[in-house]
Amino acid sequence: MALPDDLLKIGDFARMAKTNLRTLRYYEEVGLLAPAARSDGGFRYYRPTDVNRVRLIWDLQQLGLQLEEIATLLRTREEGSDPSAVLERVHKALTTQRDLLDERIAHLEVQRQRVRVALAKLENCQTCQHHPSRDNNFCEPCQATRSALPDLLSALF
Repeated sequence: MALPDDLLKIGDFARMAKTNLRTLRYYEEVGLLAPAARSDGGFRYYRPTDVNRVRLIWDLQQLGLQLEEIATLLRTREEGSDPSAVLERVHKALTTQRDLLDERIAHLEVQRQRVRVALAKLENCQTCQHHPSRDNNFCEPCQATRSALPDLLSALF
């Protein structure tokens, strides 16, 4: 069986996708990724563009989706699907990713604000005569203002 010249052997594809053979085989087993072809000897071959699918799987995992959920979202290549159904599934996958990203960004913005508050308070600590120690309950509450420390400083002091 002659294979197209642009297909990659699984090892080359794994390097290109920055993953390993075990992960690729597992993705195939759970229906996330399918090789473009197999040689007569059973070797897997992938399209170079399938790297994009592996990256999307990784991105969705980082956003908190389980592999089963990802598999459901990625069922856009099923045989026999009518074009409008494929487009609808692609739209759903992309909007789900967008929504998850929006949630992650909002969470990161909250974390960033908490860090800003802690850094601002830490600036005040530079000139304070009290330093965190067991004797002053690690400056909780603040020895100068008697107010609670920002949660990140409290965790670190």
